[in-house]
Amino acid sequence: MITREATEQDLKVLLEFEQGIVTAERPFNSTLIDGEIHYYDLLKLIQAEDAFVLVAEENAEIVASGYARIKTPDNNYSNFDRYAYLGFMYVKPEHRGKGVNKLILDGLLSWAKSKDISEVRLDVYSHNESAVKAYEKAGFDSLLTTMRMKI
Repeated sequence: MITREATEQDLKVLLEFEQGIVTAERPFNSTLIDGEIHYYDLLKLIQAEDAFVLVAEENAEIVASGYARIKTPDNNYSNFDRYAYLGFMYVKPEHRGKGVNKLILDGLLSWAKSKDISEVRLDVYSHNESAVKAYEKAGFDSLLTTMRMKI
């Protein structure tokens, strides 16, 4: 298993992964519209100077993805001026439970450290217990829970 930076040639597979993420998140979010959804501008992320899209390959097949993007806080009271936001975390179902997500996560954290970033954030549905446990195992702590109500 190897990791490498994603290229424009990977877009077809990455777009499939994006729909895999949407499918996995639908049970946790009743507000998602029906049909195909695009959360990311993957080409823009691949080309961006402030982002790093990483894929994992096994036998020349892309089996996982993730990205890190440098952002600035939306406030003036945080004790950091930049952070890495992680997203697009996806592992093909047949490769789950083999440590592939940790491989992607380690690569993204390494990239963030190389950019002198010390704060890393990501979003995960609180009811997605397996994802929450995986991120806690990797060292993440829950910070904020977003709540909603339909009226």
